[in-house]
Amino acid sequence: MLEYTVKLRDTFALHKNEEIAGPMEAYMRDQFAFLGIKSPVRKDIFKQFIKANGYPAKAELHTVVRELWEMPEREMQYSALGLVDGWLKKLEESDHELLEYMVVNKSWWDTIDHIASNHAGKLFRLYPHLIETVGKRWRESENFWLRRIMILFQLKDKGNTNKELLYEIIEENLGSNEFFINKAIGWALREYAKTNPEWVVETADKLDLAPLSRREALKNIKDNSMKV
Repeated sequence: MLEYTVKLRDTFALHKNEEIAGPMEAYMRDQFAFLGIKSPVRKDIFKQFIKANGYPAKAELHTVVRELWEMPEREMQYSALGLVDGWLKKLEESDHELLEYMVVNKSWWDTIDHIASNHAGKLFRLYPHLIETVGKRWRESENFWLRRIMILFQLKDKGNTNKELLYEIIEENLGSNEFFINKAIGWALREYAKTNPEWVVETADKLDLAPLSRREALKNIKDNSMKV
């Protein structure tokens, strides 16, 4: 294990609180162990750690992230996400391998959604040709978390959203019984409705959306007449 990983783990371990850990684990359906560090405190610890130690060298990033991902405490995965955040502006094409590793291992909405809108979104903006290679493979994957990534990766694109691509990806996932897919469809449409509500209403009417997806897509559109 790299020295950087050990130092980060030990720093967080000093703040372990079992009384807080129990409710946090229950909230996440007991899928992950927690040190019991609430979000504001965790973010401050991470900030101070980075101030003192910096981010790992890019050559070590993949190893550090994987080592943290293998640890049982969920705070370690959150820290790994933060380390990738620190390298967002210098992501390389090959970093899609690291993102995919994080998506398919210890998968749950808390890590997936951060990866989708921050990491995958940035990677595809830097290297748009990857949408036709890596993105296509993720779209066709049996792993619904990878498909959720592709539904959500344009969340921050606003007016630069490729609405034709969004439409295609949503259409591919119609008929799914997976809550996290139908929720993602609604979320993606709801977010884009802030920029183009007319298109979202038209799309919601054209496609046979699941009730959850349609409800989420249209919930914040102010002109109720558009929903008819």
